[in-house]
Amino acid sequence: MSFQEINGRTWFLEINDQWKGQALALEVEKMLFDEKSKYQHIQVFKSKSPFGNVLLLDGVIQITDLDECAYQEMIAHLPLNAHANPENVLVIGGGDGGVLREICRHECVKEVVICEIDQMVIQAGKRYFPKIASAWSDERIHLFCGDGAEFVRKNKNRFDVIICDSSDPVGPAKTLFSQQFYESMRQALRPGGKVCTQAETVWLDLDLIHHLASGARKGYHSVQYAYTQIPTYPCGMIGFLLCSLAPKEAIDEKKDTYEAARCDKPRRRFDKKALDRLKYYSEEMHKAAFVLPAFARRVIYEGKKVDTQNKMDLMTGSEKKD
Repeated sequence: MSFQEINGRTWFLEINDQWKGQALALEVEKMLFDEKSKYQHIQVFKSKSPFGNVLLLDGVIQITDLDECAYQEMIAHLPLNAHANPENVLVIGGGDGGVLREICRHECVKEVVICEIDQMVIQAGKRYFPKIASAWSDERIHLFCGDGAEFVRKNKNRFDVIICDSSDPVGPAKTLFSQQFYESMRQALRPGGKVCTQAETVWLDLDLIHHLASGARKGYHSVQYAYTQIPTYPCGMIGFLLCSLAPKEAIDEKKDTYEAARCDKPRRRFDKKALDRLKYYSEEMHKAAFVLPAFARRVIYEGKKVDTQNKMDLMTGSEKKD
């Protein structure tokens, strides 16, 4: 993390060991919030760029006014529209309120439980991102302030969709990237349930993505990777791991469980009025999000090994004999 004076102007540079050798820079107009909670350092600043207000957790960009739609809409609507009738939804993380806003667009949803461990994130979201944190008054929302992993373990066979809107796999979010947590989420799902988790970028984290997907396939009928374009995240994109169970009738009738569970084609559709309110998601974008670059497909679906010391091999087409 770095705020620096350059030629008389204040800039935020997102310097972090998770993406060594690169950093996004945004010019700062005004620091709006700068506090340390029990769990993390929370900052909000107004940028001089079109991105508007920016939320940082431990020096890493979480949302901006301009491009948050590309993340919030996709992490919510990919699993929700891949489910035939999602009624009970769990959100882990997501204290800024953006995922809640998107879930509440679905009239079929009857209950939304959100597990956010840090109340200061919620307060900052409501104060500095009111358009994002606009759904908190919805009577379907129930807040649990505590450990999301622990909550999941205690609630089995309850949810149709679980959305894990976590930060990167460090600090309080580290446990949300474990195979044990993915198994706990599976047990918390009802038949036909969907999990959608923040799953980093194929440009830097293919080894992690491969590890998560391989582990999840031991318990879920379908595991797929999708992504969205978001300019203020490292490499300009972020991915989602969608893990799904087949509906009970598909299992009872001995149908192809992968086909019954897969998430790359919507099983429900927004009406035109609802779609017109969205900025990023569409039925076409839903399908396209699952079409991966060849190098990523080879690792995630075909099991090609990742050389963590020389990731360029995957990009250039260089092949090493196993």
